[in-house]
Amino acid sequence: MDDTASRGARAAASRLADHRPGLPDHVEAALHHTVAGRTGQYGDPVALASLVVSVAALAWGVYNDLKTRTPAPRAEVVQRHVRVRLSQTDQPAPGLSGTELEQVIHITVTEVLNAASVSSAEDDQPSHQEGEQG
Repeated sequence: MDDTASRGARAAASRLADHRPGLPDHVEAALHHTVAGRTGQYGDPVALASLVVSVAALAWGVYNDLKTRTPAPRAEVVQRHVRVRLSQTDQPAPGLSGTELEQVIHITVTEVLNAASVSSAEDDQPSHQEGEQG
């Protein structure tokens, strides 16, 4: 999984942890499973973590696709695309109400876009050349 999507998933888990305290740890586990090529449905907390990771990866892909058409895709547009694409998968929301699922999508997309913004700012920083003094 791309580093930006991973950072977005971690940040979203931190924000959602108020109501689900173990979520950051479960997201870390889900990220590890994704990297290792092992994904799937587990118990509720891990299924939620897998959903956050899936939404983060999907948001990053959608964002990059939209960037080919517009330099700065709006969060609402990315969220709408994620919602549509997520509804086309067979991955159910793990015991979440529609409102809770919307919250997961909103927060995760927001954090992925925040991580993308940080990555872009870091890429724009001039690098120190050999022989320069800091």
